[in-house]
Amino acid sequence: MSDLKTYLADRCTYVDAVLDRLIPSTETAPTTIHKAMRHSVFAGGKRLRPILCLAAAEASGGSKESAAFAACAVECLHTYSLIHDDLPSMDNDDFRRGVPTCHKVYGDGIAVLAGDALQALAFEILVKTPITHRYHAGDLVLELARTAGSLHLVGGQVADLEGEGKKLPLEALRFIHENKTAALLTTSLKLGGMSADCDATQLQALHDFGMATGLAFQIIDDILDVTQTSEKLGKSAGKDLASDKSTYPALIGLEASRDEAHRLTQLAHDSLSVFGHHGKRLRELADYLLARDY
Repeated sequence: MSDLKTYLADRCTYVDAVLDRLIPSTETAPTTIHKAMRHSVFAGGKRLRPILCLAAAEASGGSKESAAFAACAVECLHTYSLIHDDLPSMDNDDFRRGVPTCHKVYGDGIAVLAGDALQALAFEILVKTPITHRYHAGDLVLELARTAGSLHLVGGQVADLEGEGKKLPLEALRFIHENKTAALLTTSLKLGGMSADCDATQLQALHDFGMATGLAFQIIDDILDVTQTSEKLGKSAGKDLASDKSTYPALIGLEASRDEAHRLTQLAHDSLSVFGHHGKRLRELADYLLARDY
C-alpha cells in the first residue's frame, strides 16, 4: 500500500504540473473566468480519473507522458461536471474538495461559464495527444464527446434530477450511477489505453474494468454519504438523504451495498487478465477505491 501511495502522490503531482501549464493563468484576460476555472481545478482533488488514465496507458505498454494530454482533458471535463452539479439548480452544494464551490465564490453566472470553458478546454487539450498506429485525434474526441453527452454524463444527471423524491427501482439507480459516474471513469481508462495504441481486446478489457470499478466507486460514495462527516468527505455529508435521493444503502442496506461493491471489484480484477502482470497497478487502484469505506 505504501508503494501505491507513492505512485498516487507522484502521478497527482505530475498531472497538476501539466494542468498548470495548460490552463490559462489568473493574469490572462478575462481574469475572473480563469480564476474561477483554477479555483475548481486546483481545489485539491485526488485526480482519480487522470491517474486511472495514466495507469491504463502504462498497462498497455505506454507511459505517463504519452497519456498526459488525455489525462488532463479528462480532469477538465470532470471538474466542469462538478461545477455544474453543485449549482443551486442542480445539487445545490456549498463545498467541493474541501473548499467553497465555484458558484459560492464567483456567483452562479461565472460558475456556469467556468464549467463551459473547462469543457471546451478538455477537447482542445485532448487533440494534442500524439497519434498512434490504431488511433488518431478524432477517435479520442469521439470517445470523450459521447461520454460527455446526453447518453451518458448529461443523461445520468437528468435521471438523477428526475429521481429526487422517488424510491427508484434498483435498475434505475444503477442506470444513474453507470452514466453519471462510471462512464467517465471508463472513458478515462480507455483514453489512456488508446494513447498507448492498445489493441481491441485490451480496449474492451479497460471498458469492462472501468464499468465495474466505476459502479463500485459510486456505491461506496453512497455508503460514505451516510457514514462519514463533511470534513472527511470534503463535501456536504448527508446530501442524498436531505435531497430524498435513492441510493444503494437506502434500497438494499449498508451490508448488501458493501457486498455488491466487493462483487464488482472482483469483476474488475477478472477483466484485467489480458494484461497479465502489467495490470497490477490497475488492480491495486480498484482495491484502493473499495477500501475507502473502511
